[in-house]
Amino acid sequence: MTSQVLLNGLLSAITYILVASGFSLVWSAARFFNFAHGAIITAGAYTAFATVELAGLPLVTSPLCAVLVSMILGWVIELCAYRPLRRLGASPLNLLLASLGLYIVLLNVIAAVFGNDAKTIQRPIVEGIHILGGRLTQVQIAMALVSLVVLGLLGWGLGYTRVGRAMRAVANNPQLASSVGLDSDMVILASIVIGSGLAGLAGSLVALDVGATPVMGMNLLLFGVVAAIAGGMGKPIGLLLGGVILGFLQHFTAWFIGTEWQDAVALTLFVLVLLVKPEGLLGIARSNS
Repeated sequence: MTSQVLLNGLLSAITYILVASGFSLVWSAARFFNFAHGAIITAGAYTAFATVELAGLPLVTSPLCAVLVSMILGWVIELCAYRPLRRLGASPLNLLLASLGLYIVLLNVIAAVFGNDAKTIQRPIVEGIHILGGRLTQVQIAMALVSLVVLGLLGWGLGYTRVGRAMRAVANNPQLASSVGLDSDMVILASIVIGSGLAGLAGSLVALDVGATPVMGMNLLLFGVVAAIAGGMGKPIGLLLGGVILGFLQHFTAWFIGTEWQDAVALTLFVLVLLVKPEGLLGIARSNS
C-alpha cells in the first residue's frame, strides 16, 4: 500500500509541476495572477475528449491537439485582452480581475458546448503494470514519461535558447531588459503561449486518466500555485520540490486520514509557507534596504 501511495503521489506531483511551470512563466513575465490559466487547463482536457470521442482520432493525438488549442487560446487572450489593457496602463489588479472574467466566460462556453457532467475518454482495457510493489496503468506511465520529457525540454529551452534567455532576463529585471532592447510584449506573449501549452497538456493528461469536468482547471491551478509558491516562484528546482511535497502530502493524507482532507492539506501548506518563509522554500528573501 505504501508503494502505491508513493506512486500516486509522484503522478500528482508531475501534474502539479506542469501546471506550476506554466503559471510561473506567465507570472515571471507579466507579474499578475492569471486566473484564465485554469480555464485553459479545462480547455485542454475537453479538447482531448473531443479529439478522441467526437473526432474519432487516435488516443495518442489528444495531448498534441490539446497543446495546440491551448497555445492558440493563450495567444488570442494575450493579444485581444491583456496587451490592450497593459497599453492602457492597467495595474496587476486590473489584469487579475480581467483574467477572472475570462475564466468565468471560458468556463461557461465550455459548459455550454459539452455540458456540466463529467466526460470520460474511452481507452483500451489493459493490465496494470506493477512497479516497486505498486500498480500503474499504461496511460499513467505514458503521462509521467511525456510530462518529464516536456519539463526537460522546457528547462533546456529556458537555459539555452534565445527566447528562453529573453524570458529569464525579463523575469529577473524588466526595466534592464527593456533598456537593452528586448521587446517585453513579445516576451510576455511567448511566456503566455508556452505556459498555456503546458496547461493544456496537464489538462489533457488528467482527462485521459480520470476524465474531465468544468471545474477541474481551477482545482489544478490552485494546487499548481501552491506548489510554485511553496517551492519558490520562478525557481525550477523549487517548482519540482513544491510539486513533490504537495503530491506526497495529499496522498499520504488520503491514506491516513481520508480524501476529504486533501485540499485542506494543500491550503495549510500554502499558509504555513507564507507565514514561515514567504519567498518559498528555495526562494531568496529580499532585502529591505
